[in-house]
Amino acid sequence: MQQFHEQNFTSLCDQLAAHDPHLQWILSEYGYPPMWTRPNRFETLVLTILEQQVSLASAYAAYQRLKARLPNPSPAAFLRLNDEELRSCYFSRQKIVYTRELAQALLSKKVSLKRFEQEGDEVVRKELKALKGIGDWTVDIYLLHALQRTDIFPLGDLALVRALEMVNGEKRSKEEWEKRAINWKPYRSIATMMLWHFYIQKKKIRILH
Repeated sequence: MQQFHEQNFTSLCDQLAAHDPHLQWILSEYGYPPMWTRPNRFETLVLTILEQQVSLASAYAAYQRLKARLPNPSPAAFLRLNDEELRSCYFSRQKIVYTRELAQALLSKKVSLKRFEQEGDEVVRKELKALKGIGDWTVDIYLLHALQRTDIFPLGDLALVRALEMVNGEKRSKEEWEKRAINWKPYRSIATMMLWHFYIQKKKIRILH
């Protein structure tokens, strides 16, 4: 399985831009995107679950509250927190359920983040989606940020879809965007980050992490 990293990231951006005028324009106008990555740890998946269907700012506020209480959150330490303590960290009832199930799966070795580093994307997707509250978007973000896989195209991500619409000047169905992205394979993760970069710069969004 292919990964992007510091040594190949900008050259992959250049490679995509050379064959796509929209991506070339983004690169010319806004420069290279940051190489957004996260460590392959329990807390990264907790943050990604917190980001489901809420603003990045509110998710990060909850994550920061958790980190203040547990500076190095492990599954075992997390499971020792009661409902009231998690609610004080701005966890909703649903997200308490989802993150606890994840912690239990890791603690019982039902899921292994270390092993995922050697597994194919679809194996990772199948195992994580078997857990309550984890769907394709959460898996896509984990594969892209934590495992640094090169060919993830998270069409469940609103910012990506908005960026596609703005750059192309039209709205399309998910299936049509999938077809549009075929030319970016096997580096759709890189195209995604270029599009996110455009959207963040255009909308003047402040990224907190």
